[in-house]
Amino acid sequence: MTTPVRRQYLHIKRQYPDAIVFFRLGDFYETFDADAEIVARVCDVVLTSRPIGPNERVPLAGVPYHSADTHIARLVKAGHKVAIVEQVGGGVSSHLRSGMSHGGVDSPQAPPVRGLVHREVTRVVTPGTVVEPSLLDAARNNYLAACVLDQHAVGLAYADVSTGEFVATQLVTAEPALALGEELARLQPAELLVPASQADQIPTAGASPEMVVTACDAWRFDLEAAYRTLLQHFEVVTLDGFGLEGKTLAVRAAGAIVHYLSETQQGALANLSRIVTVSPGEYMVLDAATRRNLEITQTIRTGSVNGSLLGVLDLTVTPMGARQLRQWLLNPLLSLAAINARLDVVEALVRDAATRTTLRSHLKRCVDLERLSNRVIQGIIRPRELLALAQTLRLIPALAAALSASGSSALVDQGRCQGVEHSLQSPAVGLATIAAALDPCSDAADLIEQAIADDPPATATSSGTIRRGFSSELDEVLQGAREAREWIAGLEARERQRTGIKSLKVGYNKVFGYYIEVSKSNLGGVPADYIRKQTIANGERYITPELKEYESRVLNAEERQLEIEMRVYREVCTRVAAVGPRLLATARALAALDTYLALAEVAVRNDYVRPEVTEDTCLEIIAGRHPVVERSVTDHATGVGFVPNDVHLSEEQCILVITGPNMSGKSTYLRQVALICLMAHIGSFVPARRARIGLVDRIFTRIGAEDIIHSGQSTFMVEMVETANILHHATPRSLLILDEIGRGTSTYDGLSIAWAVVEHIHNEPRLRARTLFATHYH
Repeated sequence: MTTPVRRQYLHIKRQYPDAIVFFRLGDFYETFDADAEIVARVCDVVLTSRPIGPNERVPLAGVPYHSADTHIARLVKAGHKVAIVEQVGGGVSSHLRSGMSHGGVDSPQAPPVRGLVHREVTRVVTPGTVVEPSLLDAARNNYLAACVLDQHAVGLAYADVSTGEFVATQLVTAEPALALGEELARLQPAELLVPASQADQIPTAGASPEMVVTACDAWRFDLEAAYRTLLQHFEVVTLDGFGLEGKTLAVRAAGAIVHYLSETQQGALANLSRIVTVSPGEYMVLDAATRRNLEITQTIRTGSVNGSLLGVLDLTVTPMGARQLRQWLLNPLLSLAAINARLDVVEALVRDAATRTTLRSHLKRCVDLERLSNRVIQGIIRPRELLALAQTLRLIPALAAALSASGSSALVDQGRCQGVEHSLQSPAVGLATIAAALDPCSDAADLIEQAIADDPPATATSSGTIRRGFSSELDEVLQGAREAREWIAGLEARERQRTGIKSLKVGYNKVFGYYIEVSKSNLGGVPADYIRKQTIANGERYITPELKEYESRVLNAEERQLEIEMRVYREVCTRVAAVGPRLLATARALAALDTYLALAEVAVRNDYVRPEVTEDTCLEIIAGRHPVVERSVTDHATGVGFVPNDVHLSEEQCILVITGPNMSGKSTYLRQVALICLMAHIGSFVPARRARIGLVDRIFTRIGAEDIIHSGQSTFMVEMVETANILHHATPRSLLILDEIGRGTSTYDGLSIAWAVVEHIHNEPRLRARTLFATHYH
């Protein structure tokens, strides 16, 4: 016969058939049936079985609740969803006395209570909805994306529920699948929501190999439903204020994300307080081939950050700054005003070494305020994290004072935005905006420090979280427990004196509670009011009505203490969450400040200069250096280092043909020019003596090639397809980096192809892009 707990489990499992159900029983999360077999295999835990009726057993695998994050991480990384089922009924007493521990044995903490503890799914963890710090990479975003394709457009939305970022865009293009593929390669989302009917149309070649594609029912992407969902979520009457007017595909994608989160991570919706609409013309386009060939965020050979451009520039000292810098690198600006605004801030910090040093020293002590703030808002923050949040807030006044004392001219904002929160969304945040947004949230910090103990437990489900003196109700309970323990502590001496039994002992175990133990030789002196409870080898154990009364006071006080502490902790978190927007504004300001400081620090250390970015199509770099290679070849002891070189391109002279033997540095030179242009467009100083760079709308690279066997494409075919893509999409504002075009075929054919490509770039009026062309055909 099926037990009530088994029926409860099956009822929940039917609601989440595609997820592994972590079913809370006491101090363990249990999994059953096929779920247990998966957990045992992926998490390397013991697979056992459990009786559910006469002659019937089911597979069982359990993990301790305190180590669940580690096992959930493995499952999510393996592409599984995990539904977390918690005990939510019956108060703390029921929670402690759920009646089951691992393996179905009665809990030693207390006898089981009557009735079934109510359980429900509190959240569903999927690759795109992870919020636990231990499951996330602190230096990069964890995106949940959604897309919908049309014949000539693609709608895309993506959100990071751990930071609150929510972005939507709509790309109008003749090749929507190609455009989507480029965006997926740039964003590297952990999970992608798609209409089931379009699942086989999604290009995933450049996306993360670990990305999980979740096919959804068509109604989730319905326009009316999405519009209604977004209006309700943001509590507005129109979406025009978000820039979504006319962008129906973007609305459908964004609505799908909100609806998905409402089903899997209800608390995460509170994080998504705004949505930013991005237009394609705001940022330089970097396709997957360019990001790979230029090794912007990782190297080609090892996939490591070390050896990439990000590895050189990332001198950030906070997790949110590291994420911000990565975003800047993958989204170079196209607004001349915004680029110069960033350069103004970097220049001011370069010139003020004292302020730069002071600010960085304070920032090094900051935790990930952005993600912790979102954990507060979601109501899932832990006591130690809450203390860390308060400690970071205590650093804000010193940071603000250092900014104000610098007297930097960059403290005068550019005046392009109105309001601090709006200004923080600007691609170029000035120091004045940062200083204004640095809110110490003293009310929240004071509350946390007053309420939370100096050394709280790991989770709020353990006692000792709330500081003594904060809650009079808690203090009263603790005082009563203390008095009861003192009475019990003195009982042994009193009873020895009363009975004359010198060997009498008062003890405790989890099964019988407190007891009085008398040896066999002294049983004749046992008083009449002693009640025999247990016979042991050397004597008897007794209780008295008075002893049980005081024991009850102690045990009830422990339960009451935990019940009060959990309630008070929730109240504290709710009050802190009320200032969530202020916390997030401060976190974003810290991220921007850290990113600026990193760019300034790397400029000083590596002797970079401020580039002059212009509206024309010039490209003039004097004594330029490859930012990555120069670090590996420079020997400060001998003075031997990277040999700098120049480049001069203009509207009249837009093509440079670079020749030379193998290992002469042609490819390094090509990449160097592209990286310097990229750095200038994120607002960074550049490795050169002087640089004048006209705005670049897109960087194309055709460097190296390899067979794509699974697609039936040879090296030559890959080379021709990529070259054709460049020639079709480049504009006069683009930068083309072409290395050894035509080498995948015979010398004669290769020469003809290379010649034709250069000639087409030069003669085609709609093209004439700035081009660096390396070749052996000369």
